[in-house]
Amino acid sequence: MDRITSAKRSEIMSKVRHGNTDVELMFRKGLWKKGVRGYRIAPNVPGRPDIYFPRKKVAIFVDGCFWHGCRSCKRIPKSNVEFWTNKIRGNRARDRRVDKELKRSGVKVIRIWEHEVKQTLEKCASKICRIISDTHAQAHRTD
Repeated sequence: MDRITSAKRSEIMSKVRHGNTDVELMFRKGLWKKGVRGYRIAPNVPGRPDIYFPRKKVAIFVDGCFWHGCRSCKRIPKSNVEFWTNKIRGNRARDRRVDKELKRSGVKVIRIWEHEVKQTLEKCASKICRIISDTHAQAHRTD
């Protein structure tokens, strides 16, 4: 059982940053160094991807290990376990729904874990470069 009121919990949760987190900024700087341009921060796209390439229809989500339940990091809090388990389960279910919706509309969805960006920024940025290049080449094929 939660030790604080639902109103106080709501107030606390409202202060959690939803965008432009340190990891997202780090990732965007990594892409910029690689020369990747043309992306947008698109709050009007379903799921609000962290980075969106409108011309190439590629949506990138940098998922926080805690908030999205990274199985590698296993960061589950020791207090209020039931609440957090349900919260993370709901986040993962929402991620699956958003992925399906975007894919149905022809958008390629890429999800990168927070720890991947922190540990292997160069590798993550290179992966996106390859995907964007492949998407660009496929869009301009004449066969």
